[in-house]
Amino acid sequence: MLELDKVHTHYGLSHVLQGVSLTVGAGEVVVLCGRNGVGKTTVMKTIAGWVKPSAGSVRFNGAEIGPLAPDRICRLGIGLVPEDRRIFPGLTVEENLKLGFLQCPGRSKAESRAVLEQAYERFPRLKERRPQLGTSLSGGEQQMLAMARVLVGAPKLLLIDEPTEGLAPIIVDEIFAIIERLRDDGIPILLVEQNVQRALDVADRFYALERGQVILAGDAASSSARSSLQEAIAV
Repeated sequence: MLELDKVHTHYGLSHVLQGVSLTVGAGEVVVLCGRNGVGKTTVMKTIAGWVKPSAGSVRFNGAEIGPLAPDRICRLGIGLVPEDRRIFPGLTVEENLKLGFLQCPGRSKAESRAVLEQAYERFPRLKERRPQLGTSLSGGEQQMLAMARVLVGAPKLLLIDEPTEGLAPIIVDEIFAIIERLRDDGIPILLVEQNVQRALDVADRFYALERGQVILAGDAASSSARSSLQEAIAV
């Protein structure tokens, strides 16, 4: 579904991605690993169109998307759950969720209601808090809201950036359980996660980044590949 081929991305004079190539296939969960500052979030932002590649190719279902605006990429079916969650202040949980409907403008009211109820089934905590301001939720609940808001737009590919950062262990367990259910539903996911061992448990494959380059790729179920990853990024 997704293919990056020798992608370079700059922030001004800073050359962040230096020839990154990776793929995500239908139904796959792929983990992007590496230390802080090696370019993982830049990969996600480049795919989503938040920053533009300076060289190389980003293809989704065979079509080049690198030059497209973020809203067009979103409407093609790529949903990004950003690291900072971006919950809209002044809006309730339900109002934040309904913003996700902008990804599918042709839906009927009945279809939108059904999708909203499905989101509440996936995230029952959000249903309990639907009239609350989104910014009044706990960190874990805000992460669930950020994920649910993207999911109501029926993404064909989900990009999730550091979903468990700063969360209590019990909430981390909940977030990974949600990711497992999404995997079981067949939603392809590219996941950036510092809790590498937990991430590998829900993944099919991994890539490791160092200084903006892929230094290792492997099967998440392979003990030898995990050992090589541990040595490569010292996790």
